[in-house]
Amino acid sequence: MAAPLVSVIIPAYNRSSMILCAVDSVLNQTFRDFELIVVDDGSTDQTGSALAPYLDRLTLVRQPHTGVSAARNHGILKSQGKLIAFLDSDDYWLPEKLDAQTNFFKENPEAMICQTGETWYRRGRRVNPGQRHCKPSGDIFLPSLELCLVSPSAVMMRRELFDHAGVFDEDLPACEDYDLWLRIAALWPVHLVNQPLVVKTGGHPDQLSRTTIGLDQYRVRALVKILEAGVLTPEQAKAARTELARKARIYGHGCLKRGRTAEGERYFSLAQENETAMVG
Repeated sequence: MAAPLVSVIIPAYNRSSMILCAVDSVLNQTFRDFELIVVDDGSTDQTGSALAPYLDRLTLVRQPHTGVSAARNHGILKSQGKLIAFLDSDDYWLPEKLDAQTNFFKENPEAMICQTGETWYRRGRRVNPGQRHCKPSGDIFLPSLELCLVSPSAVMMRRELFDHAGVFDEDLPACEDYDLWLRIAALWPVHLVNQPLVVKTGGHPDQLSRTTIGLDQYRVRALVKILEAGVLTPEQAKAARTELARKARIYGHGCLKRGRTAEGERYFSLAQENETAMVG
């Protein structure tokens, strides 16, 4: 059989209560030339049992519990499509999502990556994202330094992008998406298909951003990595150093408040080092 145009990858860990909503939203897409890969990241609940009736319509990949980055990377490895799309197991798509993005790539053959708009729900109530969360389109590197402006559930990219930018960093327990989108946005425009075709649900107790402490330390690591990679323009590097110093000082102050003096001093030193580099 010919390879599908699109590979959809859903990582899942102990999401038996919500995984089927995500899966059904993929299987109900108006665009049909896709494969669906669910990577079970060592679930200990009934995630596998919940998916059993769907095994004729998706590929279930199991791995030991090694985190969302490893799960997504495993899915990429198993996939065949020329276009890759991700969906978090607590989100879901509207039926036209894949149609809209594949049409975008047909009309824009030079594009490497795009994302759609989103609708947000928190604890069952619709919420409006703040102005700072509004997604830009095109060269988004500079605004992406402050916070992540690309959603895994909304993105679609050409497979060859991973050959140039790399995959998700499995050493980062959180902010792995911030890290990858920075590496991509430093080199390519990230386009916006300005339709709210993804529904993001938040506020549940096992949400990664709620269960991981000190997220800024991982954003700092991502900024250090991209500066050391030597791929940034002088303008990009200056902005990255400015944001790195700011985040390092914020995290350093948090360490001091919690009595972690040595760790806090390391982050203050890192901030000073990058501030000095900008002056020099």
